[in-house]
Amino acid sequence: MNKEIFKLDPQRLWKHFYSLTQIPRPSKHEKAAIDFMVNFGKQNGLETIVDEVGNVIIRKPATPGMENRMGVVLQGHIDMVPQKNSDKAHDFTKDPIEAYVDGEWVTANGTTLGADNGIGVAAAMAVLEAKDLVHGPIEGLFTIDEETGMTGAFGLKQGLLKGDILMNLDSEDEGELYVGCAGGLDANIKFEYKTAAVPSGVNAYRVAITGLKGGHSGMDIILGRANSIKLLFRFLYNVESTLDVKVASIDGGSLRNALPREAFAVVVVPTANSAKFEKAAAEYLNIYKAEFAVTEPNLAFVVEKTDMPASIIDPKVQANAIRAFFGCPNGVIRMSDTMPGLVETSNNLARVYSDGAAIHGQCLMRSSVETSKDALAEKMAAIFELAGADINFTGGYPGWKPNPSSPILKVMQNVYKAKYGKIPEIKAIHAGLECGLLGGAYPNWDMISFGPTIRYPHSPDEKVNIATVLKFWDFLVEVLRNVPTK
Repeated sequence: MNKEIFKLDPQRLWKHFYSLTQIPRPSKHEKAAIDFMVNFGKQNGLETIVDEVGNVIIRKPATPGMENRMGVVLQGHIDMVPQKNSDKAHDFTKDPIEAYVDGEWVTANGTTLGADNGIGVAAAMAVLEAKDLVHGPIEGLFTIDEETGMTGAFGLKQGLLKGDILMNLDSEDEGELYVGCAGGLDANIKFEYKTAAVPSGVNAYRVAITGLKGGHSGMDIILGRANSIKLLFRFLYNVESTLDVKVASIDGGSLRNALPREAFAVVVVPTANSAKFEKAAAEYLNIYKAEFAVTEPNLAFVVEKTDMPASIIDPKVQANAIRAFFGCPNGVIRMSDTMPGLVETSNNLARVYSDGAAIHGQCLMRSSVETSKDALAEKMAAIFELAGADINFTGGYPGWKPNPSSPILKVMQNVYKAKYGKIPEIKAIHAGLECGLLGGAYPNWDMISFGPTIRYPHSPDEKVNIATVLKFWDFLVEVLRNVPTK
């Protein structure tokens, strides 16, 4: 236990956040977290329900004199992204997060921290538990599986919630109010193959690209960080035919919404070409380091001799897959015309792996313009179908259109200016906030998203700034005091 966390202000929020770090809650494995939230609600004497998909709803009446205020839904997701460094032994389904104070930040030992969205959930819990705050009717909505499909938000039924205003507590820059978000769509790619015998007279190598920063595939895609899968296939494309390289297996990336940090392949190379292969790898290390000197200072690219594989991927399928993944659109596709600095459309080539029967690929496409998202999907289909792959699209969800005349936006601008002497920035986000889906089920809701400053979410470098958590909390408390009347 890192007792320093319990000394941080506001203590009422940090105690709940620490409790959440001790509960394994990767996406798709939230039962313990659901039980924890239900027990919390009941222990505080609050109406608590679990809907048919696992979302938890906790209701708290208005404080005396505030009954005529609009009802507020404080919303966050209880799941977290399970990412760890390759040398860290950690089972996200069993082990607690080792959170600790590191100067001005709270971070974790070799894993994601879960501040995304544990801090937002903890803030809502602190409001629900408090006896000394002033507010109208409050509902806590704690959704499941936000990180791998938003099935909690997808499954939320109309009529369960009574509130008028949704405050999504899942943004990552203090001092910014988010009023819109991108929609998303998953691409699922499969190159089926039959294995072939390993040719004679070859050496086996393990190719490893590691040390990349990774990060959130929406928030961080504008930063120009390297994609380990793209680097791997670029190298394979350039050595495959010239040096007669055959691929036995591929394993790159991990999660559809995380920029891939590592990628590996086992290949065989004719003994006569081995020296040239090793030289080519050294050349590409220098190329990659030069190209990503600023964004990826810790990039590593290593080829080492390894045990001979039992088989290789069918060479024709290998050739098609290498070309398709190398040519796959990745990164920022288009910037927004209406909000300067905002990515409109992007694609993250997130995961590629072989399993002995097929090479599988996963991408997450995002756009705030539905037709642009559709066009990108069509382009992806054209590329991979031409290469002989099967491709299908799943998990589509809509974006959230900004409402510049939002009543709660006006209140929050005024409160922030009164407290801190400036008006917060109004932004849309190139990520899949649940507001888009939730607003579909509750179109009457006035929605806004905000939070403290979190850096490197979805990566083992994730951290949350301590001072901004206090500021976020104080702002939330004052906004609840000033919610409009019905």
